[in-house]
Amino acid sequence: MIDHLEQLMQAERMEDVWALHLSRMAEYGFDRLIYGFTRFRTAHSFGDLDDLLILSNHDKAYLDGFIRGGLYLQAPMVRWAADHEGAQSWRIREERAARGELTAAERRVMEFNQLHGVVAGYTISFRDVSSRAKGAIGLCAQRGLRQAEVDAIWARHGREILLLNNVTHLRITAMPYTTLRRSLSPRQREALEWVGDGKTTADIAKIMGLTPATIEKHLRLAREALEVDTTAQAVLKASFQNQIFVLEHPGEPRP
Repeated sequence: MIDHLEQLMQAERMEDVWALHLSRMAEYGFDRLIYGFTRFRTAHSFGDLDDLLILSNHDKAYLDGFIRGGLYLQAPMVRWAADHEGAQSWRIREERAARGELTAAERRVMEFNQLHGVVAGYTISFRDVSSRAKGAIGLCAQRGLRQAEVDAIWARHGREILLLNNVTHLRITAMPYTTLRRSLSPRQREALEWVGDGKTTADIAKIMGLTPATIEKHLRLAREALEVDTTAQAVLKASFQNQIFVLEHPGEPRP
């Protein structure tokens, strides 16, 4: 356990943290994971899909239907996670189904999951400091395991599994979103950081040794990369995604 936690704390990339977590959870019998996190949650939405951080090792066919097809919005365990904190056995899905409490949309999700062998597992909903933030992870048990067997695994190892997932969640949310389609360049990051510190375009040009026109170009490209309309929105979104005020690695290019 200590060795694993040390590796988690020393990992410098989100991909490395995720790989370590996948390997560790597989040791407990959870071989397919799906993690989601947003800082743009509202009372009735998780925000734009493009703003969600999704990490998973489920196959493409499953993710195409569950995430890109929007099934996750009606998934019983996702809806549970939206309103709760802690860990919950997937047994409650079957219990609700037996009582006739599932909606037609939830039943479709259950049928889709059955088709892809997503039938037994646990969901963990994390505690976050902001009402706009929400993170959760679904731990899917390997094929052939029944929910009763998974519950027995949890009875023996649940505390450590919960701890490992919480630490991993904290590590992921503290790291830059390197899995984004378009990450900021070092110059775009620096320009946004100075804007966040209240500097004008002219101030930033002097500080960075560039022309005001070049600064405007970097800010425009940052807005485009973050898909926002204003520089103020770009500063906020880049901050949420941990893309600004980060340490650069030696030798990182600065175009």
